[in-house]
Amino acid sequence: VMQIPDSYNQKNSLFNAMNRFIGAVNNMDQTVMLPSLLRDVPPTHDSAYFQPDADMYSSYILLKSIRNDIEWGVVHGEELRKEKAGVASMVVAEEDDLEKQFHFHLNGLHAVLSKLTHKANTLTNRYKEEIGCGN
Repeated sequence: VMQIPDSYNQKNSLFNAMNRFIGAVNNMDQTVMLPSLLRDVPPTHDSAYFQPDADMYSSYILLKSIRNDIEWGVVHGEELRKEKAGVASMVVAEEDDLEKQFHFHLNGLHAVLSKLTHKANTLTNRYKEEIGCGN
């Protein structure tokens, strides 16, 4: 019997994490009318999610690139990885516990998407501060 997941589980689903991230980046993209204004703007006090030597513009470009990869796929990059990996390593990977691998990567992806969503929201708010347009 299939049960409907409760709201906590739905909130923490990978699908919803991806939607929150894409929504945050779309909001960032609509808010940031002049991305060049982010050049040389240092990260905010919430710099745990930002590279210490990077400016907000490089984060803006990174977030948009990741969103595009999620929405449109990364077929070319995946094909290159398969060629480099070789057939032997793929056979070994298939022999491992696939469920454990899946959960490991799912948890990792969820954590990364949460951090990226926070980064997009922080960048949007920082841009608003830079142009003098509060929250």
